[in-house]
Amino acid sequence: MAHSIWLEHKSLAELEVLCTHLYIGTDLTQRIEAEKALLELIDSPECLSKCQLLLEQGTTSYAQLLAATCLSKLISRVSPLPVEQRIDINHPSHGYCHPPMGSSQPHQVKTFQDIKSKNNRRNYILNYVASQLKLAPFVIQALIQVIAKITKLGWFEVQKDQFVFREIIADVKKFLQGTVEHCIIGVIILSELTQEMNLVDYSRPSAKHRKIATSFRDTSLKDILVLACSLLKEVLAKPLNLQDESQQTLVMQVLKLVLNCLNFDFIGSLADESADDLCTVQIPTTWRTIFLEPETLDLFFNLYHSLPPLLSQLALSCLVQFASTRRSLFSSPERAKYLGNLIKGVRRILENPQGLSDPGNYHEFCRFLARLKTNYQLGELVMVKEYPEVIRLIANFTITSLQHWEFAPNSVHYLLTLWQRMVASVPFVKSTEPHLLDTYAPEITKAFITSRLESVAIVVRDHLDDPLDDTATVFQQLEQLCTVSRCEYEKTCTLLVQLFDQNAQNYQKLLHSASGITVDMAIQEGRLAWLVYLVGTVVGGRLTYTSTDEHDAMDGELSCRVFQLISLMDTGLPRCSNEKIELAILWFLDQFRKTYVGDQLQRTSKREVQFKTTIRDHITPVRMAVISRTSNNKCWRGCGEKGALLHCKLVQSLWKTV
Repeated sequence: MAHSIWLEHKSLAELEVLCTHLYIGTDLTQRIEAEKALLELIDSPECLSKCQLLLEQGTTSYAQLLAATCLSKLISRVSPLPVEQRIDINHPSHGYCHPPMGSSQPHQVKTFQDIKSKNNRRNYILNYVASQLKLAPFVIQALIQVIAKITKLGWFEVQKDQFVFREIIADVKKFLQGTVEHCIIGVIILSELTQEMNLVDYSRPSAKHRKIATSFRDTSLKDILVLACSLLKEVLAKPLNLQDESQQTLVMQVLKLVLNCLNFDFIGSLADESADDLCTVQIPTTWRTIFLEPETLDLFFNLYHSLPPLLSQLALSCLVQFASTRRSLFSSPERAKYLGNLIKGVRRILENPQGLSDPGNYHEFCRFLARLKTNYQLGELVMVKEYPEVIRLIANFTITSLQHWEFAPNSVHYLLTLWQRMVASVPFVKSTEPHLLDTYAPEITKAFITSRLESVAIVVRDHLDDPLDDTATVFQQLEQLCTVSRCEYEKTCTLLVQLFDQNAQNYQKLLHSASGITVDMAIQEGRLAWLVYLVGTVVGGRLTYTSTDEHDAMDGELSCRVFQLISLMDTGLPRCSNEKIELAILWFLDQFRKTYVGDQLQRTSKREVQFKTTIRDHITPVRMAVISRTSNNKCWRGCGEKGALLHCKLVQSLWKTV
């Protein structure tokens, strides 16, 4: 208590010194003392007046930041401030009225009665922010967060039959009528408010959060989205000065506002953010008119083509959400028309690919393509007039992306997801329109195979990071490729047999040479590791795609080559030991076990029985290879945790099923 009384009598200068010690002080003792002293400010009866003093008369940004932080903590308590005190923050005894938008000077109000007599009921912090345009960005952000929290927590507060804290939206619209700087602040307030309404506070009842969020969604969110889109239309209607930093900032903030609107948790699903790219955006039915207007999609495609990369990727992020709109929002004819507009936009981007050289644009466009297949069936896609040309362009784009293996593996994930889902949908397509996947899927598989093999020499000779070392990414991409590889499997099998034979022969020659371990040997081992991975991948793909007896025979041809490589390596231990090949072999054996040794097999054609009999002749050497790897830790201990887990699983399953 004595400390609090001491703090209350501190002068403004002394408070500012404490703020400086707290935020940028280098003396640890002074910083700890400042933290102890200033934290007590929140519990002090004079907290509000001290915060107002720091805001109005403080000379440093850190003093203003402390005031904003204290206000935020005060209003965020589980036991909130009384309504009267929160209104007092809105209507202080000494504050600033909202100045004319063209004015840079605040209009001082001496008493609370003055505010009432002038019918000026605007939020005190809104007035402060509007009149102090030169505040540090982090201070403005902190104050805007206070505005958003006050508004959310008081959303249902009623006085004199009015929701006293909902006037914020009308007040913010007046910012948009002023200078560019005022407009930016107004847009940031709406964006922060939208985020705050969507943010779950686990210290409070979830039912109350959903009630507030639902009310905000139904009463305000649509209007905010329409307002943001109208601002973007104004941007395109007149020449855009890309050299004007304030104008760029405004466009960026408006695009972020649109994105926050589209990212809103409309139905309280609380979806896991890690599964974001599998979700559907549950747009409210009342928003149908916005989405049915072709001008809405055209607006964001035009923004993408008109804006610099930092901004155009935000336009693409918005389009990702538009592509994820729930199907039930439209009737069948409306859905077909909406999809047609999306496909037209894709074609336009791919025919003018200059913007995709930016990593941000490239990544968002890959997400956009993946979302199309997530929310639309292949049968619907093939009915679009532009589909044949667009699928050709997407295939070429994917092939080019795979050939540049050193760039953006996280983005390639979305492209492989697209093709995986497209190919998996082929058996269910009832449309007579050609899907053309039998033409392009083998080309995608070929591009992946050849690009990975070609990368090995570059990695070894230039001492680059080896993609094979990132086993998590390798396994993920292979699991996606397995479905794609089974489309027109004959072409893929022929290519793999040719490449495997060629590289196995080169490897055997190097083993018999007297040169020892050379660069050529490292390259050959890297290629064989990729080939073993790929054989395991296509064999494992049998479980994900319709197969024939001929396909099973092709699996046998490929599998036998891997078994022969295992025997060759075992005869040369320990000289032939290579961690990457060992892990690839474990991957292959695991895929082979799940496909041809497990108990889940149902179909037993004559050819398959013959194939399984042939394969069982190889099981004994395979089992011996696993045992030899158990006794010789050097062969597999460098394969990491994933290799160890695969190894243990194989030892158990091969002994059990053979």
